[in-house]
Amino acid sequence: MFNVWFGAIFMITHFTLFLLSYRLFGRLGVYAWVAMATVLANIQVVKTIDIDLFGTVIAITLGNTMYGTLYLASDLLNEKYGEKAAKKAVWFGFFTLIATTIIMQMALLFKPFDSEFPLQVQDSMNTIFGLMPRIALGSLCAYFVSQFLDVKIYSFLKKVCPAPGQLWIRNNGSTAISQLVDTLIFCTIAFAWADGYDGQLWLSIFISTYVIKFIVSLCSTPFLYAARSFTFKEESPARTSH
Repeated sequence: MFNVWFGAIFMITHFTLFLLSYRLFGRLGVYAWVAMATVLANIQVVKTIDIDLFGTVIAITLGNTMYGTLYLASDLLNEKYGEKAAKKAVWFGFFTLIATTIIMQMALLFKPFDSEFPLQVQDSMNTIFGLMPRIALGSLCAYFVSQFLDVKIYSFLKKVCPAPGQLWIRNNGSTAISQLVDTLIFCTIAFAWADGYDGQLWLSIFISTYVIKFIVSLCSTPFLYAARSFTFKEESPARTSH
């Protein structure tokens, strides 16, 4: 039960810090958050936890909440600054993940000092970042496809459901579809052929990951409404860009 209620606190903390980043730094704070979130989500996903929901224990990977804030970021940018700004954030996160993967794989190649503590550090880094190429490949493919899909769907819903009160439709409608695609691509590449992940575990992670992501999306909606209300003198009014 600890993982359930602590997970709720974990999620609220993510959304609150995202709002704080936007409140303090404006649009730049959203881009900075995207860079950080793409890296942290792919580190967290290495850890698998179990949660007990109504007597059913399911396995999920961490990183879903952090990854969910990426959709929150792109939807906010699309809502307030247009499609072009949202696409820029997607490319920003894409580059950040590639750069991090390259740099950390090179860092692992350095020979550590021949004593116990540096060797322990090296082993710990191998445990986390040694999995990153496969995780990063799955994440890059899923991120690239799903984020641009999310931007396109959001822009479409922005035209058919343009009212301010219909923000929840734009947010959750675009995210529900794009995260399903994201989860399928990522889980297939990252876990389908990985050691220790049989078909049953893969299916459990796929279903639970999508459900958790969708719950995170629903919970992020009030924070998106709050972020939309923020105004900054140095920024131009919202416009739609293509």
